[in-house]
Amino acid sequence: MEPSNAVVRHAEVSLREPVLVAAFRGWNDAGDAASFAALHLNRIWKGEDIASIDPEEFYDFQAVRPQVELVDGLTRRITWPTNELSAAQLSGAPNDALVLIGTEPSMRWKTFADLIVGLAREHGVKLVVTLGALLADVPHSRPVQVTGTAVDTDLVTRLGLQRSRYEGPTGIVGVLQDACGKAGIQSASLWAAVPHYLAVTPNPKAALALVNKAVDLVGASAAVDDLERATSVYETRVSEMVAEDDEVQAYVKLLEERSDERADEEQIDPSKLPSGDALAAELERFLREGNEGQKD
Repeated sequence: MEPSNAVVRHAEVSLREPVLVAAFRGWNDAGDAASFAALHLNRIWKGEDIASIDPEEFYDFQAVRPQVELVDGLTRRITWPTNELSAAQLSGAPNDALVLIGTEPSMRWKTFADLIVGLAREHGVKLVVTLGALLADVPHSRPVQVTGTAVDTDLVTRLGLQRSRYEGPTGIVGVLQDACGKAGIQSASLWAAVPHYLAVTPNPKAALALVNKAVDLVGASAAVDDLERATSVYETRVSEMVAEDDEVQAYVKLLEERSDERADEEQIDPSKLPSGDALAAELERFLREGNEGQKD
């Protein structure tokens, strides 16, 4: 399939210098926080589906399997991995928005990123904002730390972000930012730190933090009442779970002390964060040492 045929258009729309907000499920989406935030923005802004990317050339369907569901309890329907582009006309805002919500592809990343850049150019996008979430040694009981990075020095200064210093493995978000830079489209990336010891998904607290930061960059408002309520329920539930295990409670207290110590320091730099495997090993070591101490 040629790249030009991979984009399926559903509707035409006229937009005012839109900002493109993009999030991808998978490696870039700890706690489903980034995709949840993008879904929230698309719903609040009443986005209209205008295009999608055919998944055939970009996914290993043994790794990212399509889903079978029943329609009306009788008809079987297959749902494929999706990358849907929606358009939102934002009254009262300086510009409109495009929201891309998808799944990180398995292959042909450069072609995939070029397709998105082509869609951005087609609609006159002036800024691409990608959302991401990473596992970090942060406690659930403290405010979510959101790091905003950009490559362009002027954009860093104008939007109050940081210049990216990350070196290491990247996901489709990093590839897309690189493609935007080569195409002369400004881009920024927002990353929320998600507690690595929690398997609760989606993480509404991290999603709320991303939404609040994203609307600042887009220059538009978005109601967050339902996200705030979900965050309150989330915090209560997690606190109850932690309180039931003395060892985990002690570990969270340690993370809280670390968090408070660096509260006045710079935001989290993704290049200085350990991997998810390293964080899991730290938790296992902490619990193992706690058990050994009790035996003594």
